[in-house]
Amino acid sequence: MYSIRVLVVDDLKDIRDYFSMILNNEPDIEVVGTASSGKEAILIAEKLKPDIILMDVQMESEFAGIQAIESICDKDRDVKIIVLTIHEDDETLYRAYASGAMDFIVKTSSIVDIINSIKNVHKNKLQLRPEVAEKILDEFTRMKRHQRSLIFTLNIISKLTNAEYEILREVYLGNTYRKIAKKRMVEEVTIRSQANKIIKKFEKRNMKEIVKLLKQLKIFEIYK
Repeated sequence: MYSIRVLVVDDLKDIRDYFSMILNNEPDIEVVGTASSGKEAILIAEKLKPDIILMDVQMESEFAGIQAIESICDKDRDVKIIVLTIHEDDETLYRAYASGAMDFIVKTSSIVDIINSIKNVHKNKLQLRPEVAEKILDEFTRMKRHQRSLIFTLNIISKLTNAEYEILREVYLGNTYRKIAKKRMVEEVTIRSQANKIIKKFEKRNMKEIVKLLKQLKIFEIYK
């Protein structure tokens, strides 16, 4: 009978030993090795060629497991990796899937859930759990909104006159209309008139809303 060959990666020996014991009790699962760091996981995975890797995230560094996943997946497209972690935050979730992980399991999950994950991932039958799918969908929706907003904003900026662009940049940097007028050697009313044209082009109520948008999109990092 074929056994699913598993590599367990965690910086805590007790956890490695616990999962090794539990998984080895399964007739169709065999723990072929363990690793205590991301770097060690890369070396052992290359040597042992496991079917599945249970990968902790935070080991020798905060995202050592994520970095190890990226490296392992680059070298071996056949290995399947499950993130096994205590970190339930969204950033860890997104990083795990983006790096190549196929599932994301919290260490406090039941051993049945972990075993089912291993078997489903091995058979390529994994379905995202509802709470995970919802988080990923929300993130893609947010990214799509961000992309549309970025395109809209860049399009407007590209159509600003040189004077309008400079005024916008000065306001973004925190300068008042009076200070900008003095710097440009014009009347303050001229700066306010140009600012109103900028506001209309952005379809905003005031300059504060525009500055907030530019900071969210980090526009002036693009236009350095």
